[in-house]
Amino acid sequence: MRGGETGELIPVELDDVVTEEGAALVIRAGGGRVGESFPITSDRMTVGRRPDCDIFLDDITVSRDHALIVRRGDGIHIDDLGSLNGTYVNRQRIESHRLSDGDELQIGKFKLTFLAR
Repeated sequence: MRGGETGELIPVELDDVVTEEGAALVIRAGGGRVGESFPITSDRMTVGRRPDCDIFLDDITVSRDHALIVRRGDGIHIDDLGSLNGTYVNRQRIESHRLSDGDELQIGKFKLTFLAR
């Protein structure tokens, strides 16, 4: 689901946000960016408040270098980079976690969903 112009929820098609590589993060809440998606297109993607991060989340609750999305032999993982407010998957604070389809991530005030084929 994503937010429409008037705030109503609009269904999101998996094929519209997930690439051939098979995974994406979609913002569910936070920063007025609901519905924005980030296809996982490389083996390492940075997440943080630094403007040159692959997934740029501009809010003071997000550390400049907050987390790292890493493709490993057994799947896609998220690693916290020692962020002040932590990285959460399914409401559990993590240091490293292998992501599964439908996992809910919280990075600062942003809530994201991991989608995979």
